This record gives sequence, C-alpha cells and structure tokens, in this order.
Amino acid sequence: MFEWIKKNTLFVYFLLAYAVSWSIEIPIALAAQGMIKAEFPYAIHYLASFGPMIAAIVVTVITKGSTGIRALLNGVVKWRVGVGYYFAAIAFPLFFFGVSAFGTVLMQGSLPDLTLLGQTDYLPYLGIPGALAVWLFSYGLGEEVGWRGFALPHLQRTRSAYASSLLLGVIWAGWHLPAFFYRDTYIAMGFIVGFPLLVVSVTFGSIFLTWLYNSTNGSTFIAILFHGVFNWLLTSGAGGEMSSMLMSAAVIFWAVRAIKIHGPANLAAAQKQVA
Repeated sequence: MFEWIKKNTLFVYFLLAYAVSWSIEIPIALAAQGMIKAEFPYAIHYLASFGPMIAAIVVTVITKGSTGIRALLNGVVKWRVGVGYYFAAIAFPLFFFGVSAFGTVLMQGSLPDLTLLGQTDYLPYLGIPGALAVWLFSYGLGEEVGWRGFALPHLQRTRSAYASSLLLGVIWAGWHLPAFFYRDTYIAMGFIVGFPLLVVSVTFGSIFLTWLYNSTNGSTFIAILFHGVFNWLLTSGAGGEMSSMLMSAAVIFWAVRAIKIHGPANLAAAQKQVA
C-alpha cells in the first residue's frame, strides 16, 4: 500500500486534499440547498482550508518520513528573503486595494469602512489584526503548505514551472466547487459564469505564486503572507466594488510579466523548486 502511494504521490495528495476539505463543505452545501435537514455553524467552513495542509503532512509522512516533514516545514519558516518579495506579497495588494478605496471615495464621496477589513457576517467582530490573523492562519497557512509547499515542487519535478502552475491552478479552482452551493458571494456569481471566471483568476494566481515561490527558493512563508493578505483585503468588500477587479487584474499583469521576462521553464530568475 505504502509503495503504491509513493508511486502515485500527487494523485493521492490531491485526492486526500479534496476529501478532507469536501467532507466539511459538502454537508454545509447540502444543508444550504435544503437537501438535508441540518444546521452547521458557518465558522466550521474555515476548517476546510486545512485540507491541503493535512493532506501534505499525511502523504509526506508516508513517503518521506521525518526528513520530508522537516523539509516541508522549513519552507514555512523561511522568512529570510529579499525585501522586494515582501513588497510583492504585502505592499502590492495593499497598493491596489488603496487605489480601489480611493476610487470609491471619488464615486461615492465617502471613505469605505476600513474597520470591516477581513470581517464576514459569519464571524464575530475580531478587529483588523484579529481578522488578518484568521486569514493568514486558515487560507494562508492551511492552503499554501499544501499547494505551494508540497504540490508545486512535486509537479515541477517533471514539468516546467508554467505547466505546473496551469495544472495546479485548475486543480486548485476545482477544490472550490462546493462553495458555489453555500457561500453567498459564489452563489451570486452563479456556477455557469462564476466557475470559468474562478478557473481563470485562480490559474493566474497560481502563476503569480509560482513566481513568488521559485524566486524565494521555496519560501512557503512568503506565499502564506500573500494569500492571507489578499483574502483579508477582499473578504468584506471594505475597499469597494473595484477592489476585487483591480487586485485580480494586478495579479494577472504580474503573472504575464513573469512568463514574458523569465520564461516558462522557471517563471523566476532562480531555478524552479523540485521535491
């Protein structure tokens, strides 16, 4: 059994990541659609974010043992990277969020309520630092240890960074499927229109994060920062309606820039990271 897992590491990883997350999300979706009689506190939705990380830890223990776990965790604490990458992970989304907030002022004549940053109707008010901590710990840490820390280096072992990013982007987008049946923002988009748009935006996000990860020689830490900050800024819509569009457009621009400047092999000035 263990030998089969070692030979099919990526397949087992993605299957387990989906299984862990969807085991939480599918019951919530079924209840929201009235298909089962149950009530779930929405906050448990955040537990689904840890599916990719849990799958990465389980598969790493089976295939590489303690040595593999140390390597996986080394990326999480790898914070010594160039200041420019901190700019890309933090200041970059903050800048475009600020532009969208300024646009809201011009159109509506008032500042958006920035105290709502990262807040949702499903959580108690946590304040700006508390909300940021939730997003960094859940969708930042919970996803990036798996997608970038584990899956990307395994994909890049036999593929270019660009091809790996595309494949991972589609799988990552598919992981969000249950959300279209219980999360208000996803339901509002509609599956037929919303899912293709999600695939495109997440795939460009995957390319951007590959650039960030490979450029920092495998810093999962910097990927966690970007993912957490990006979600924190967008969640409540505190920046106005333009924030999602502007920040996504900025990520797409930078992803295209990485392809054009660095080429598909590595998507970075440094060599691609492989497991």
